[in-house]
Amino acid sequence: MKLAVIGGNSGTGAEVVRQAAADGHEVTCFSRSGSEALPDGVREVRGDALDPAQLKEAIDGAEAVVVTAGGSKGSPRHRTEVIRSVISAMQQAGVRRLIVQSSLGAGDSGALMPTLLRLLAKATLAKPLADHNDQEALVFASGLDWTVVRPGGLTDKPATGHVIAQETKEGRAMKGMIPRADVAATILELLGDPGSHGKALGLGTS
Repeated sequence: MKLAVIGGNSGTGAEVVRQAAADGHEVTCFSRSGSEALPDGVREVRGDALDPAQLKEAIDGAEAVVVTAGGSKGSPRHRTEVIRSVISAMQQAGVRRLIVQSSLGAGDSGALMPTLLRLLAKATLAKPLADHNDQEALVFASGLDWTVVRPGGLTDKPATGHVIAQETKEGRAMKGMIPRADVAATILELLGDPGSHGKALGLGTS
C-alpha cells in the first residue's frame, strides 16, 4: 500500500513508518524537521503540516494517510489545525482512507478509563483533550473513510501483541498504558479493514 504518514519523524509516527516499511508498504514520511533515522526506501517530504499545498506533495498518489501529529507549544489547537489541513489536502488529492491518532479520554472514551485516572486526566489534560475533541470533530465531519484510534498512555516498551481495540460501548477492561509499537501495529492492521471505517477505537492492552 502507498502510505503517507503525517508526523512520521518521532513517537508513534516513526514506529508506523518503521513497521510499514518492514512490511513492504511504499511509505512517505512528512514532517517539519525531517529524520535522520528513516528506514531504507522511505520517501521523505519536509514541510509545514498547516499548509495543505505542502501536504499535498506527500499525499498525492497515496492510498491512505496516517496522522500522528502531536501538540505544539504555544499552539493549543495544533492537532486541530493540522487535521484541517490534512483533510483539505486529501480532498484535493482524491485520497479517502484516513487514520488519526487521538487519545483515550477524548470524546466518550473516558468511560474506558479507571475513575481516578479519568478524573486526573480531566484535571491535568483539559487543554490537550479539548484539542483532541476538536480534531476528532473535523474527522467525523470530513466525509472520508476515517478511523480514529484513542490509545492510553504511550510507552516505548516492546510490543505486547495483546491489543484491545474497542468502541466505548463495548466497555472491556484494559490496561491504561500501551506501547507505541502496539499502537503502530494496530494502525497498520486497520488500514485495510473497511469494518473500521467510521469508528473511534480506544486502544489498550489485555
